Amino acid sequence: MKKSFLIAAPWSNSGKTTITLGLLRLLKNKGLRVQPFKCGPDYIDTIHHSSAAGISSVNLDSVMMSDEHLTDVFAKYSNKVDISIIEGVMGLFDGAVKDKGSSSEIAKKLNIPVILVVNAKSMAFTVAPILKGLKDFDSNVHIAGVIFNFVRTESHYAFLKEACESIGLTSFGYIPPNDEISIPSRHLGLHIDTSFEDVIENAAAHINKHISVENMLTKIATIQVQKRNLTTPKTSENIKIAVAKDEAFTFTYLENLDYFKQLGEVVYFSPIHDTEVPKADFIYLAGGYPELYLEQLSNNKTMLKAIKSAAENGVKILAECGGMMYLGKSIIDEKGTEFSMVNVFDFNTSMERKKLSLGYRRVVLNNQEIWGHEFHYSNILNDETTTNVASIFSARNKEVNTKIYQYKNVLASYIHFYWGGNGFDPILK
Repeated sequence: MKKSFLIAAPWSNSGKTTITLGLLRLLKNKGLRVQPFKCGPDYIDTIHHSSAAGISSVNLDSVMMSDEHLTDVFAKYSNKVDISIIEGVMGLFDGAVKDKGSSSEIAKKLNIPVILVVNAKSMAFTVAPILKGLKDFDSNVHIAGVIFNFVRTESHYAFLKEACESIGLTSFGYIPPNDEISIPSRHLGLHIDTSFEDVIENAAAHINKHISVENMLTKIATIQVQKRNLTTPKTSENIKIAVAKDEAFTFTYLENLDYFKQLGEVVYFSPIHDTEVPKADFIYLAGGYPELYLEQLSNNKTMLKAIKSAAENGVKILAECGGMMYLGKSIIDEKGTEFSMVNVFDFNTSMERKKLSLGYRRVVLNNQEIWGHEFHYSNILNDETTTNVASIFSARNKEVNTKIYQYKNVLASYIHFYWGGNGFDPILK
């Protein structure tokens, strides 16, 4: 029997990431094994979860995963620990289309309770109808209780607690604002260093001071985690897969790597620090922060040559987002300085005039469908002569102008694919 819950919020910027990180570290410090999960395709929050819990965080995504695979993944990791904590995404019912892919949908599919984190800085008893609406909107979503965030005084909290009592919800307490646990932007350019480690420890101590976590856990029902339905990918041969992994290439889904390990031997290499690619049947260049290491990547001429040679010799290569940028002719930084890259493709990518491209993507390639997610600020230049080999649609089934590029056995795109459940024949077989 396990304790599991999902941390959600009525809207974004309520502090659920800070609360999640603090709870992960607090419970870890109490000697418990805590498995973190992230609702949705975010591969940045999972890095910070892993640091806080000391256990790799795992994505749970009801858009990119089948129901069977979703429950399979949850059971696989939850069965190994004492407590599982899922951090939600955006507001409780916010999804790609209505509530599809939302925190509420994940909670329903896994039959786990929700703890709401509410930013109550400028709110008192008016929170009652908001909470009642969230509570009653979908009876299959069980809200176990509420943590009020950014509340300075007991007198303020008294209104909020009364609001919960008036609609039959449990209040687990309140967290006062604290500059020492403020988390900066978790996107481009943030690295986990000593100062961020201090933020996590401070968050744990701050929560422990103001919330009785033990009392909170007693009010969350234990659940029977479903047994994992073990599946093994079908392959006729044992292959060797080389995965780029260093400061510049960090964005990977844990289940994608697990699928690789079931197919064969996985070895890691660094496009920044190494001088050659391990001999392999398949090379995976994941996304990350290449724009922060342009000089190092460009100066490593032996690695650039090795990747180029592998592509020319027909080695299968998949490059996603930052990995795709690396395979282009060059990357231009925010100041307009150009750095030469591998030159498998003759396009350039630029960090000038940054514009966010974001959303789920359904890709149809060689009569096979696969889901992924796009998140980037850079732009592609001069790709008019590069072949696009797929049809790509948004979650609302609208065709988008994102492309899948191909050269020999190389596939590259801005899209971060998810193949952890069923594989992706055009590249993996």
